[in-house]
Amino acid sequence: MTHDRTAGYPGTCVNPAGRFVYGLHRPTYQVANLREGDHLSLLGRTPSGERCANDANFPAGDVDAAAADLIFEIPNPLPFRGTTYIGKRWADRVAADPARIAIPRPEPVSLQATLQAVFGPTVADEKACDHLVAELPRPLRLALAVTATDPADLVRLAEGCCCFVRDRDDGPPVGLLFDVDAHGRTRPRIADDALFDAVANNPSLPDTYKEVMVLRPGVQGDSEIVGDRRSNHSHVFEYLRRNSYIPWGHYAANMAHDAIRYAVGDLTAADVNHMRHLYYQRTYVRLAETLGPAAVPRRSGLSAVQLEELRIAIRDALRRSQGHPPLSFSATLWGWNYGFDFAPSGYRLHASHQQIHQQYALIPAAVPDEADPSGRPLPAFACGDMVQRFCADYRRNTGHAFFERYLQAIANNRRLDGRDDRPADLVVHQDDHVLLFVPKAQTSQWELQLMTRGPVGNILEADSAVRAALDSALLMAMRALTGLGATMVTVIEYSKRFTCPDDDQRLLYSFLPRLPQSPGAFSEAQLRWITGHYPEDFSAACRSCLQHGQ
Repeated sequence: MTHDRTAGYPGTCVNPAGRFVYGLHRPTYQVANLREGDHLSLLGRTPSGERCANDANFPAGDVDAAAADLIFEIPNPLPFRGTTYIGKRWADRVAADPARIAIPRPEPVSLQATLQAVFGPTVADEKACDHLVAELPRPLRLALAVTATDPADLVRLAEGCCCFVRDRDDGPPVGLLFDVDAHGRTRPRIADDALFDAVANNPSLPDTYKEVMVLRPGVQGDSEIVGDRRSNHSHVFEYLRRNSYIPWGHYAANMAHDAIRYAVGDLTAADVNHMRHLYYQRTYVRLAETLGPAAVPRRSGLSAVQLEELRIAIRDALRRSQGHPPLSFSATLWGWNYGFDFAPSGYRLHASHQQIHQQYALIPAAVPDEADPSGRPLPAFACGDMVQRFCADYRRNTGHAFFERYLQAIANNRRLDGRDDRPADLVVHQDDHVLLFVPKAQTSQWELQLMTRGPVGNILEADSAVRAALDSALLMAMRALTGLGATMVTVIEYSKRFTCPDDDQRLLYSFLPRLPQSPGAFSEAQLRWITGHYPEDFSAACRSCLQHGQ
């Protein structure tokens, strides 16, 4: 089945009629043979002794590719995100065996157990294991640090990459040894920063070591704690990152040292609620300080009721001001890097230093143009602005609201392969307020998206019911992805400017797992996303994972 991508608004797969459009390449071509010589050779033999050679690599004449693989081409709903390509032969194979949509669980790794199995417990005793770990080449130590599931191996690595303080020689660590520089500044004595990070981020490291190495407030630096949220066994700190790579600083909501969470499976609904509450609270408080609709308390967090009252007051103040004076900070930035890994070669494979944390900031409306003598400012970048511009372009060219048609297309979805005997639903979860779904064109092979159903474009437009639905669905999405085996997931928010009057743009979250066989290369650099399954089958896999509580 072929759908003409130009049969609607070009550049997006969302047709103004509320249906998805996409193309199907049916390659048939001939290739002139310009090779001068043959290099025939034996490659090996089969178990029965039959010869395996490379004759097929050296055809005598031209090559006739009369029936090459069929490839679907699906423009992303949001054109600035590129185009997805799905090999039909690969996707058909997965559709016939949906269990292929999974990453195998890592096998247990214990250097100590391996040594004792090979050499015996007498030869490979504790002292011998200590000596071997200390003498391992650095790439092997890094590999062990990220893959070991034996706490004893990780303790040995930890002891070798930093210095601990103990109340007694044979006691547990109670802190780190700090050095003092000429300016009186203190820094932990760490022999190998990459190894330290890798060990500290391994879930199998004993909690006592996790706490003193990275979790105790202050051990990672002097970032001020300016908020917290606690209930029962859940506890979250809000750190201010003053000298941030994000201009004007950002905030990090981290699980506290007394509520250790290293995996989504350990994460509770209260944990997510607390992290997200700090995000909402910080955003509303900063806007309130700018607009002045209500006094903001000090040394006390806002209750859920107070949070909603403050949100409503800010919205009322914005309506009254009608843009005068202009809002200096007019958009939010929110994201989560879940998971951590290092390659033995030293390449860091994901950004997280804290397994369960979220980062957020306010983005200014403009930034001064230092190259323009007139002093006219440049618009400050926010990824949601790209969505806003496309929505305006779509409405101008079609006369329709984009997200309204996008929701229709999701509801009207049909399988890419046209089959009626297999799942066709892209939706993983939905309620009255939000939709968790698989995008028709995934930019990560396992991408999920979370979108508000109603005209809610940012967290200032999200009332308490919408916020609760977002928080719950966010946790569902992460449980589905990690249940299928994802260990590294980046989550980003596309939000509307507070000052934008468009009531069509929806608040949108994109969940982007990193997969072992998809590191990102020249195709992805061109925004050409290669996928080996139909989005409908991935949606079914996520629903099954949530249903069975994996």
